[in-house]
Amino acid sequence: MAEEVKETKVDETHISPIERRNSLEKHLQTRPDPKDLKDRHILLDTNAAPALQSAAQELERQRATDSLRKGLEKRPERDELIERNILPDSNAAPGIQGQQKELEKHMRADSLEEKMKHRPKPEELIKDGILQADEDPTK
Repeated sequence: MAEEVKETKVDETHISPIERRNSLEKHLQTRPDPKDLKDRHILLDTNAAPALQSAAQELERQRATDSLRKGLEKRPERDELIERNILPDSNAAPGIQGQQKELEKHMRADSLEEKMKHRPKPEELIKDGILQADEDPTK
C-alpha cells in the first residue's frame, strides 16, 4: 500500500509590518476578557500557579467525591422514607404516581359516600341506646 502524501500550500505572500500590526490589533480588540473565558470554563478560575492547577483541580474533584460519598452513606433507606411519608408507598412508575394518588382519593371519597348512605338514622341510635334522647342531632 502506498501512502498518500498531501501537500498543503502555504501562502507565502509577504505582509507588511503595518498590515500585520493592524491585523493583530483588530484581533486583540475582539479578544474575550478573562472573566468571560472563566465563565465559559475555558480558563480555570484559580489563583494557583499553572503547574499546580491540575493538582488543585484533582483535589477539588476528590473533595466533591468524598462529600457525595458521605451524603450517600447517611442517606436513609427507602422503607424509612416511606414510613416518614417522604416517599409514596407505591410500586408504580413515577410518571403515573400522581394519577394513582388521584384515583385513591376518589376511591376513598366513593367509599365514604357509600358508608354515609348506609348510616343509621339518629332515631335508630336512640332506640338502640347508643345516643341519649337529649343528644339527638336533628333537634
